[in-house]
Amino acid sequence: CVMDYRSGCPISNLVDLVGDKWSLLIIRDFFLERNTFKQFMDSPEAIATNILTDRLKSLKSKGIIDFAFAPNNKKTKYYFLTDMGIDLYPVIYEMAMWSRRNLDKDYNDIATNWFADNIDKDGHEVKAKSIEEYKVIRQDLFELVQA
Repeated sequence: CVMDYRSGCPISNLVDLVGDKWSLLIIRDFFLERNTFKQFMDSPEAIATNILTDRLKSLKSKGIIDFAFAPNNKKTKYYFLTDMGIDLYPVIYEMAMWSRRNLDKDYNDIATNWFADNIDKDGHEVKAKSIEEYKVIRQDLFELVQA
């Protein structure tokens, strides 16, 4: 992917790739085992269909996600994170932990349960385990679409 970056700053470069209102939420959804257009639409943030379509195309063009067609229905796409996309998990993890530490807020059930399961665990272990679990999900998806 050829990108025009605003500067040589690594933070600016990441923002150029995924700094819009929706991209990181879509990437988060992959780690919640969502991988179809409909599943992304069912996220609590209620993204509009045209915006979701645009962000999925953008993330694909940047090499962060890809897709494969369902073997029995060529209209159904199963999206998945590339290795580059998987590498964003630690960023998402740290953003979630920052929010918990700094925002006085009640979170939804998914976040509340995730915090309860992970708050007392070593962050490096949580990140490594989540990445490995996603790689298994992605491998299962590859096997499904090649059936």
